[in-house]
Formats: sequence, C-alpha cells, structure tokens
Amino acid sequence: MTKKGNVIVNHLNQYYTIYIFTVILFLTGIIFGAIIVNSMSFIQKQDLYFYLENFFLNFLHDENIVQTDLFKNAMLYHIQFLALLFFLGLAVIGLPIIWILLFVKGVAVGFTVGYFVNQLGWKGLMLAFSSIASQNMVIIPIYIIASAFAMIFSFTLLQSILSKRYKLPVIQVFYRYIGVFFILTVGAAAAAGLESVISYKSMQMISDYFIK
Repeated sequence: MTKKGNVIVNHLNQYYTIYIFTVILFLTGIIFGAIIVNSMSFIQKQDLYFYLENFFLNFLHDENIVQTDLFKNAMLYHIQFLALLFFLGLAVIGLPIIWILLFVKGVAVGFTVGYFVNQLGWKGLMLAFSSIASQNMVIIPIYIIASAFAMIFSFTLLQSILSKRYKLPVIQVFYRYIGVFFILTVGAAAAAGLESVISYKSMQMISDYFIK
C-alpha cells in the first residue's frame, strides 16, 4: 500500500467515530425531513405543489436561462457553505453550528424526496432522482467530509490548548486542513457542473410528463 493510502487508512482508523457520527446525523436529518412532509396539512401540500408546478412549467422552459449562470450560482452556494464550515472549524464554539448545518442539509434532502413521493408516487421518486440525485451523489459526501474535518480540527485545537504534556503541531494540521478544503472545493465544482447540465436537462425532459 502506498504512503498516501496508509495516511488515509490511519486517518479513518483514528477518526472513524466522527465520520460515523456525521453520517448518522445527516441520515437523521433525512428521516426528519420525510416526517415533516407527513405532518403537513393538505392545504400546505397543495400550496407547495402549485409553486413547484409553476417552477417546472416556467423556469425550466425559460429560453433565457444560461447554463453558465446556473453553474455560477450553484458553485457560489457550495463555496459559501464550505467556507462557513471551514471557519466554524477554526473555532471550537462552532461545533454545534456544524452539527445543525449538516442536520438541516439532511432535512432538505429528506423533505424534497419525501414530498415528491408523497404527491406523485413513483413519478415523484423519478422526478426527485432526476433533479437532485446526480449532484447530491457528489456534494453530500463532500459536505460530510468537510463537516468531519471541521470537527476534527476543532477537537485538535481544543486538545492542543488543554493538553499540558503534548502539544500537537497545529500549524501542520492547519495546512492539511486548508488542503483538504481546497480539494473539496474542486469536487464541489464537479457537483455544480452536474447540477447545471445533467440535472437541468433531465428535469426539462421529464417535467412535462410528471407535472400533469
């Protein structure tokens, strides 16, 4: 196994509990989002469906929409979210906010899929898959890794401050922290590309069939 592979394996062995925690937190948010859908009243569901119907029938077929603008907007959103996690990781008191943000992301995914399925059945499942699956297969792991690294860095700072026997090389960890978030930002660009091209085109092709 290469040195790089050993570093990754050692990292996962050392911090696997944090990664498990972030995954469970995100999955809990998905479940909670689906529960919210079931707790909505009929009028609330109809109002939201009317809004979504207008979106699919008007926005998706607007010839003035430029895919480069979609990419820029998606990329800006991902950069802002990753930057927020990055700076929260620099402060130990930011840990609860990281947990909340990751949970809310899960709620958003669970609510979106749950609502489409609740309103349209299997058609809603296919619509949700076409609209959010491609980019989320990339961006969700990125958010989970970013959240985990922000937590790890916060714990490292806390340990460095409180430990009297052993001082961790925080500056080296900080450089690694920056490098990881840079790589995650590149991955976010791929997710933004999928969102602006594949998801947008697939929603255009199937929206007329599903929103009838």
